[in-house]
Amino acid sequence: MLRFIFILLVTNLAVAQQPSKEDSLVGSLTPEKSWWNLLSYDITIKPDCRTKTITGNNQIKYKVISEGPAELMQIDLIKPLVIDSVIQNGRELSFQNKGNIWYVSGTKKRKNKKYTITVYYSGKPVESQSPPWDGGFVWGKDSLNRPWISVACQYKGASLWYPCKNMLYDEPDEGASISIITPPSLNAIGNGRLVKQQRTSDGDMQYTWKVVNPINHYGISFYMGNYVNIKKNYTGTKGKLSMDYWVLDYNKQKAEDHLIPESIQAMKSLEHWFGPYPFYEDGFKIVEAPYIGMEHQSAIAYGNNFTKGTYKGNDVSKTGWGKKTDRIVIHEMSHEWFGNSITAGDIADRWIQEGFAGLAEELLLSDLFGKKPGEEFLSGRYRTIENDKPIIGRYGINEDGSSDGYVKGWAVIHMIKTIINDDEKFLKILHGLNTQFYHKVVTTKEIENYINIQSGINFNIVFDQYLRTSQIPVLEYFITDHKLQYRFTNCVNDFTMPIKIIGIEDWLSPATSWQSYDLKNMIDEVDIDPNFYIKISKLKE
Repeated sequence: MLRFIFILLVTNLAVAQQPSKEDSLVGSLTPEKSWWNLLSYDITIKPDCRTKTITGNNQIKYKVISEGPAELMQIDLIKPLVIDSVIQNGRELSFQNKGNIWYVSGTKKRKNKKYTITVYYSGKPVESQSPPWDGGFVWGKDSLNRPWISVACQYKGASLWYPCKNMLYDEPDEGASISIITPPSLNAIGNGRLVKQQRTSDGDMQYTWKVVNPINHYGISFYMGNYVNIKKNYTGTKGKLSMDYWVLDYNKQKAEDHLIPESIQAMKSLEHWFGPYPFYEDGFKIVEAPYIGMEHQSAIAYGNNFTKGTYKGNDVSKTGWGKKTDRIVIHEMSHEWFGNSITAGDIADRWIQEGFAGLAEELLLSDLFGKKPGEEFLSGRYRTIENDKPIIGRYGINEDGSSDGYVKGWAVIHMIKTIINDDEKFLKILHGLNTQFYHKVVTTKEIENYINIQSGINFNIVFDQYLRTSQIPVLEYFITDHKLQYRFTNCVNDFTMPIKIIGIEDWLSPATSWQSYDLKNMIDEVDIDPNFYIKISKLKE
């Protein structure tokens, strides 16, 4: 799904860490990546639990989109994994290595033609020390000390464990398959549907899973362990949807009692607010994982101990509402819409995925308990925002945006929802996003423009303030002669945003210059409606 979306780096880079040459080679559209469009992956992998090594290959199907002089093909694979050989049409191709970048020579490249190369590789992959946050292989053990293996690689990318075009902007249009070779005592789950299960000549088992929809590279994953399967059917907005649950054998009853009802209520809410589940053809799965969770497309990783709240039942909001649902279920499921179907084309724009996932948590609470609890849940999260740097990272260098993209990104969308002040219109915007950008990669600007047009309100200055700076607007005010005098400071030039003040019926639209409002009732202090993430400062006259 080739989209040339890279733009100049954002301003204020003088104080930022300079990207390495390798960062730029991975994150930017190099000549060695621009001439070919990725069509599909066909991955085969055999993990060895004893040595913590893997062997495998990836058949990469591509289409030539521009001809030129014997260009190299860039393949990404992070050391200590190494490429052993590259084959095309039975012919071995030469390649050279520069760090984690591999350049293949002699590939077929006639314009508009489709070709396949098979990349054979092996080695000891990077092992995650704090999955899923740092990325890498997870060589885990279940409570019975049996092997329990998976991989999570959102931040560094899939080249941590298989050779690929490690860029979000180019998804395999025709989907992907993954074959996992396991000892006979284990079984293996991958994305999509199981298309083949067979015994190998060595007595191992090989499980082949396949998705027919486009998929981002970090959304491809697998799980090995002592799993059992629970099958359910759900009647969704597009008809029958298969919902499968793969959990460790001793957790089957917990899945029946907790995981299934939590995911069904989440699916109902998500289809209402976001539109149809985007991958009916590939089915829906939740797989128990040896880490808290990850949005692997049609094979969501779940590790929240079958409890409500976040990990170990925590409520980060400290409002009580965070313990009313299993937040990992709703959060990771929502990524099927925002993250997997609609994917940020550069990880610098990851707030798109995480902000809408936060909104999904709020919307589910609203569906279950009313609008107020959802709003209180968000305002309880404001204190976790660090404002250490802008939400949007630097483009073209594979740099993740700020972790504030989770809550602050959610707050931006919530404030827009509040300003629109029409739930039906907002619902149509959410559905429209999932129609307009169905199975596409996007930029922040595309999301901004769509919301502006469909809402009929220009939110550009709001997006600039909250996404591209770390400053939080301060409403300065003083009261004199039954008049409220107010303005915004600590903000971008010409910033303005409609807000509500508790006890004042009318909406106010503060700007950077002083304004006046005639008070109907005398008040001494002003409090901001908690639906708005701003600060307030009372001045002396």
